[in-house]
Amino acid sequence: MSIFDIRLKGYLISTTILINHRSYETRLAYLENNELSEIMLERRRESGVVGNIYKGIVSKVLPGMQAAFVDIGLERSAFLYVADLGPDLLNNDSYTLPDEIAKATVDGQDKSRNGDYPPIDQFISVGDELIVQVAKDPIASKGARITTYITLPGRHLVLMPTIEHIGISRRISNEAERSRLRKTLTEIKPEGMGVIARTVAEHREIEDFIHDRDFLVNLWHIVEKTASNKKAPTLLYQDLDLILKTMRDLFTREVERVCIDDENEYLRCREFAARLVPQLQNRIEFYRDQEPIFDAFNIEVEVNKLGNKKVWLKSGGYIVIDQTEALTAIDINTGRYVGKKNLEDTILQTNLEAAREICCQLRLRNIGGIIIIDFIDMDHDENRQRVLQALTQGLSQDRAKTNILPISELGLVEMTRKRVRDSIGRVLHEPCHYCDGKGHLKSPHTVCYEIFREIQRISAIYRGKKLYVEACAEVADIMFSEEAEYVEKLEQLFCIKLVIKSNPHFHQEHFEIVPL
Repeated sequence: MSIFDIRLKGYLISTTILINHRSYETRLAYLENNELSEIMLERRRESGVVGNIYKGIVSKVLPGMQAAFVDIGLERSAFLYVADLGPDLLNNDSYTLPDEIAKATVDGQDKSRNGDYPPIDQFISVGDELIVQVAKDPIASKGARITTYITLPGRHLVLMPTIEHIGISRRISNEAERSRLRKTLTEIKPEGMGVIARTVAEHREIEDFIHDRDFLVNLWHIVEKTASNKKAPTLLYQDLDLILKTMRDLFTREVERVCIDDENEYLRCREFAARLVPQLQNRIEFYRDQEPIFDAFNIEVEVNKLGNKKVWLKSGGYIVIDQTEALTAIDINTGRYVGKKNLEDTILQTNLEAAREICCQLRLRNIGGIIIIDFIDMDHDENRQRVLQALTQGLSQDRAKTNILPISELGLVEMTRKRVRDSIGRVLHEPCHYCDGKGHLKSPHTVCYEIFREIQRISAIYRGKKLYVEACAEVADIMFSEEAEYVEKLEQLFCIKLVIKSNPHFHQEHFEIVPL
C-alpha cells in the first residue's frame, strides 16, 4: 500500500501539489484534502546539496570522535562518521560490518552507532581521496553530513553501486507483493551492486525496473569516469532541483494534479513526465490566473504562520513550539478550553487534539532531531496510551523516519525525526538583530539599575565632576520620573552631577556614561 493510500473516515486522501516558481526561489506546497501538509523551499543562492556526489579529500581525522572532516569544495568541510564508511574502506578482516543497509529505505539509510568499530584512522588518513554523497545539508554551524554509501534514486529503483544488497521500501506492507518484488530485483540486479524497490514500485512490471536499472548504472559509470579525470575536491554529480525531484519522488498515481505558475517550468515538467510517467502527464496544469497561486489556495497565510511559536487548537487550547540548536520542546496548554465533563476528560481531549496538531506541525515546519513533547499530566494509564497511539498514528503519514518512546511518568514523550535539511523556520527567518537571537531583552528597569551600579563603581574617580548619562528613551524616562529621587541621592552621596539624556536610537540594553 502506498503512503498515500490511507483511508481517513472512509475516504482516500486527496493530494495536490502546487509549485510557485520565480527565478530567485521555488516554493512547493503539498496539500492533503485541500489542507497544507508540507512546504518545501529552494532558493537559487542557497540551494541544498543533499544527494550530490563529490570527490573529496580527507582534511582531518579525529579518532576520539570516530569521525573525519572531508573537504568537498563547500564553505565548511563535511563530516564523515565511521558508520558511514562503506565496506570497500572497512577492509579489516577482524571487523564484522553491522547489517545496517538492511534498514535502507527511500528516505536514506539508517546508520547504527552501536557497531563495534575500530578506530577510524585504521581505515582513512589525511590526504585520502574519497567519493562521497551528501546525506544531510549543512545546518546552522555544522557542515554537511556525508557517506560513502552512494545511492542513485530512479523512479522505481534506488541503485547502490558500492554494495550488494536487495531491499524493499518499508512503506510496502503486503507480504506477497514484497516477495514478488524481491524475486524481480534478484533477476535484474546488476552484478556487484545493490537495488532497493521504492514505494511506487508496488505492482510494477519488470520492464519498469530494467529501464530504471539501465539508466542508473549508466549514470554511475559516468560518475566514475568523471572522478577518474578530476582532482579533489570537485562535484561529480548534482541531484535534480526541487521541481524535478518532486516529479520523480512524489508525483504518484495518488496525486490528483500538479499546478505550476511558470510556463517554462510547466513545459519542463510535462517533458520530464512524458519520459517518466506518461500516463500521468495530463495531471500537470499551468496556472494562468492573475492572483498568485499561493494566495488562490490560501497557502500564503499558512506560510506566514510558520514563524509563530504558539499554535492554537480548534478547541481553544494551544501548543507552544520552542526550537533550540540541540532539540525542539513542545508544550501543551488547555488555554480557553474548559471541557464538558470533568478535568481528566478535558485534559485527555486537549492532549489528543494536540497530538494530531503536533504531527502536522512537525511535517509543515520540517522539524528534525530530538523532540520533547510535554503533554498535560493524565491520571489514567489508558488515557496516556490513547494519546501515544494518536501521536503514532499521525506520524505514520510522515515520510521522514520517526522513533517514539512511551510517555514517561512526568507526561513527557521523547522522539526523534530524521533531519536532512534545516527547518522551514530557520530558512525563512534569522535571529533578531535587536535581541541577538536570545528571544528576550533586559527590562528598562533592569538597565536603569545597572546604570546606577556603574555610577557607583566610577564615582570615586570622578568625584566633584559632571557625568553625562545617555540611554534609550524608556530607561531615561524611568530615571527622570520613578527614580528621580534616587538620582538626586546619588549626586549628593558621591558629590557628582548627573546629566541624563534620552537617545531614541540606542538599543534598549545600551547606555553610555561619559565624564564632562
